[in-house]
Amino acid sequence: MKGTEWELPRQDVCGKEWKLLALYSSQALHAVEVESSSSIPMVVLKVFFPSCCSSAESGLLVGHWIPEQNSAVILAVVHFPFIPVQVKQYLSEVRQVTQVNVSVLGTWSNCKKKEESLSEFLEDLGTIFSHEPWIQLCKETDSKFWSCSIIQKHPSTPKEDEIILVYYDQRKVMLSHLHPPGNLTNSTDHKAEDASKLAILFDTVAKSKVLFMKDRYDDGPIKLTHWQSEGVEASIIVELMKQASIPVCMLLTFLLSFVSSVCKSRVLKFWPLCFIWSKLSTCEQLGHRLEHLQVISSNRKAQNQPQLMRKANIFVSLLADVALGILLMSWLYRKNRIGHLADTLIPVADHVAKELQDLLQWLMGVPAGLKMNRALDQVLGRFFLYHIHLWISYIHLMSPFIEMILWYVGLSACLGLTVALSILSDIIALLTFHIYCFYVYGARLYCLKIYGLSSLWRLFRGKKWNVLRQRVDSCSYDLDQLFIGTLLFTILLFLLPTTALYYLVFTLLRLLVVVVQGLIHLLVDLIDSLPLYSILLRLCRSYRLAAGVKFRVLEQKTGKPLRLLMQINPLSYGSVVQTYRLPTYSCYPKDSWGSLCKKLFLGELIYPWKHKGEKQD
Repeated sequence: MKGTEWELPRQDVCGKEWKLLALYSSQALHAVEVESSSSIPMVVLKVFFPSCCSSAESGLLVGHWIPEQNSAVILAVVHFPFIPVQVKQYLSEVRQVTQVNVSVLGTWSNCKKKEESLSEFLEDLGTIFSHEPWIQLCKETDSKFWSCSIIQKHPSTPKEDEIILVYYDQRKVMLSHLHPPGNLTNSTDHKAEDASKLAILFDTVAKSKVLFMKDRYDDGPIKLTHWQSEGVEASIIVELMKQASIPVCMLLTFLLSFVSSVCKSRVLKFWPLCFIWSKLSTCEQLGHRLEHLQVISSNRKAQNQPQLMRKANIFVSLLADVALGILLMSWLYRKNRIGHLADTLIPVADHVAKELQDLLQWLMGVPAGLKMNRALDQVLGRFFLYHIHLWISYIHLMSPFIEMILWYVGLSACLGLTVALSILSDIIALLTFHIYCFYVYGARLYCLKIYGLSSLWRLFRGKKWNVLRQRVDSCSYDLDQLFIGTLLFTILLFLLPTTALYYLVFTLLRLLVVVVQGLIHLLVDLIDSLPLYSILLRLCRSYRLAAGVKFRVLEQKTGKPLRLLMQINPLSYGSVVQTYRLPTYSCYPKDSWGSLCKKLFLGELIYPWKHKGEKQD
């Protein structure tokens, strides 16, 4: 059987019945013993063999024995000739550095023809390197099957061993990071145990990095075959960048510490400056990027894989942000687009002001055939018209400086596209400040009338709101209180339609501005939080982000060990984004549609986003 996918049927091997269950859905290789008709128990032994050593010369199998799983992880092959004392000394040094119990597990024979003298010599090595059990692997060129035998020097009970030979790509397993299943806490204990068993295999290979640094060009007495035996992978450019990054990081750390100390000084904590810093999106984004630069330039080494990936994602995100900002800046300063934009801004502002004036004139008349309270309608209309007049005067007063302001604002794009987008959001907020004022005036006036009507409605029912106990209690009112309450209720009720109409119109205008700013904030958060390095790593080297493994049957023959190929299952793109997503400085209120509609009906101010650590009004 060759090239078969994973689930194996019940086979008859050496006259004994057994079944192998591959539970790679939980990312583990799990063997289940099945009782045979014989009284001798059967033991399944798994040997994980690196595919790069399949053509190695004869020698010793060096690896790690996992007694809980009855598995052997082969890490390298020591070639002949060697001195056993030097091999033991070298493995003792490796154990001290890697904290992995690396030892000689057996012998490896790769001969073109059978040699009795070599076979006897390999058997004698078992007395020098005492390991229980002793594995003997033999590859013959005239046969595509390998022979494997297990020698038990001190067997406690008679057992019959079934051997499974699993090939794995040593380079991919060492460089990959195994991610546990996301639903591991909700899964069964059996699946969690399988995932932990597979993690032991990945950790064993990853911790044995020192063993892979010795290649065949070393002058030492020991020659090894592993995935880097032809030479340690290195790049001159990468090494030069590492050396040059040290002074650059030191200088950047000093500058960032200076800027951070200035930002935390008491001068910026006074009321006007701290208020501006908390309200402007540009200041928040600059502070967020300053924290990212401090993380990157920190001389503290990453302690684990998530910290390393976070640093790499932040670095690539900053590079992409700055690159996009420079592209935007080059586009703005080409063909005098800044001047065209400044010349277009004033007519657009005048057009918006004219449309608002026409809207207010329509509201001061008979809007949609509705009869409004004329006195209140005229007061509100003239009040808002005066604000529009002030806003137009402000825009025309700033018109000579608009081109210069836009020119300097365009230079800020070199700090990143997110900074430019944050400045754009602040500019929109400043240009639509009059709409925000209209919305606040209308909302406060409408909210005052709603709460006044609800309070007077409780007066008619003989109720009142208990402020101390936060509940509605019964209360008796005299005739004068009821008479005044009736007059106030009637006045507020008849003035409510006029106020509600202005509130409705300005709320819709405010929501339009909020949607535009919300889209800009979403784009900024997307650039800030998107793990670009992890996505590129998943695209180019998917084995680096492992979700589990799968097995494929290579060869199976009676009397020979079953040969399997272990392949890495990469994480899905959705899992990559969810696992390595970077935190942002903005958080969004989790209001349901019901609570949102309730706030709109009661006239409460609505903010679609807020910054972390900031209370919502």
